[in-house]
Amino acid sequence: MADRLIHADGLPKPQRNLALAAVLITVILTVMDQTVANVALPTIAADFHATPTDSVAIVSAYQLAIVMLILPLAALAEIYGYRLVYLTGIVVFIIASLGCVLANSITTLTIARIVQGFGAAGIMSVNTALIRYIFPHSLLGRGIGLNSMVVAVASTMGPSFAGIVLSFASWQWLFTINLPLGIISLVMGYRNLPASDLVKRRFDGLSAALTAIAFAMLITTIQSFSHAEPLVLSFAEMLTGIIAITWSVLRQLPDPAPLLPVDLLRRPLFALSVGTSISCFTAQMLALVSLPFYFETILGFNVTETGLLIMAWPLTIAVVTNISGHMADRYPAAILNFLGISVLAAGLLLLSFLPPHPGYANVVWRMMLCGFGFGFFQPPNNRVIMTSAPKPRSGAASGTIATSRLLGQATGAALAALILAKLGNHGAIVSLDVGAGFAGVSALISLLRLV
Repeated sequence: MADRLIHADGLPKPQRNLALAAVLITVILTVMDQTVANVALPTIAADFHATPTDSVAIVSAYQLAIVMLILPLAALAEIYGYRLVYLTGIVVFIIASLGCVLANSITTLTIARIVQGFGAAGIMSVNTALIRYIFPHSLLGRGIGLNSMVVAVASTMGPSFAGIVLSFASWQWLFTINLPLGIISLVMGYRNLPASDLVKRRFDGLSAALTAIAFAMLITTIQSFSHAEPLVLSFAEMLTGIIAITWSVLRQLPDPAPLLPVDLLRRPLFALSVGTSISCFTAQMLALVSLPFYFETILGFNVTETGLLIMAWPLTIAVVTNISGHMADRYPAAILNFLGISVLAAGLLLLSFLPPHPGYANVVWRMMLCGFGFGFFQPPNNRVIMTSAPKPRSGAASGTIATSRLLGQATGAALAALILAKLGNHGAIVSLDVGAGFAGVSALISLLRLV
């Protein structure tokens, strides 16, 4: 078993590869589980004789549990160790996945998904922080590039994977696959994940609760507005969130290492990189939600063709993130991000101007352009977020990376839903244009880091 000493500059290569494999397996499982349930909702609802509204809780419960707990668990990890929180998260995720498989009603499945979200939050809160301890500083961009590639590809390919599984197996298999892979990751992680620096402070339970409430209300407010819920309810959620976040910030301002990373957000480089991330993920999700409607209802492609065309985006990301991760160790992230996100914006605009009956090649090169641009955004940007924080604050930085990604995705999905609801099929084109606008804003925010 690997020793538990803190390595000065990353793990030796054999142990590094095994530790990285343990991290990437669980990242794949937790990220894909955010999207696979979407595809299975009609099947699950029919199986349990539930209404579509009741079945949606299966997805939202998982997402809310993650968003609420990422930063509190990142703070716990700084106190007790990233390795402990990560391995505990895997155990909880495995047990909850078994609960999903054995669920006999919508209620029990939703409860299992909440617990599964708790485990996923433990994993997501510190996975990038662990990368910082696994890789030497000179190779950190490569490590973050590999991690970013897995996150991007898993989040994009989740629906395709779910569709394939459901074509020959029951929905329970979407969760069954988590059991063997989770156990493999747990064993590999227990043997190889490194120890980390510990921060000597008490855990602030009230701040954790306020932060959890604030992010929960932010997500539910976005969803309420996008689904045209009563305005009284939406504004009540918004007000609750504002009160919680204000109280949380004021309470933690004097803290040198607060749970809500206000100390890190005072650093312009860190704050601008977080803004870049939220805007870029918003742009991506606007596109990914609207593209199936665009391809099928406007351009006339069938479901299979749509799935294959969309895969061009994540496959390009898989190739490009390795390149951009290497380049992030040598060149300024502001330049790499500006060029990449500008390409993403151009790709989204070009998609919105497709002719009425495009050939496959005409669509694919535009999708590849988007994937290329997005691939040049994530590894350099995440590297800056991590390295602009002191090493003992790696947990807070890692949690912020995951939180900004989830906030961007939630915002993009809600905006796309709102635009589609208001404009019908034409809203798919408008969503691409709005996504290009968010990408443009993200590129400009990135460029401000040179000032």
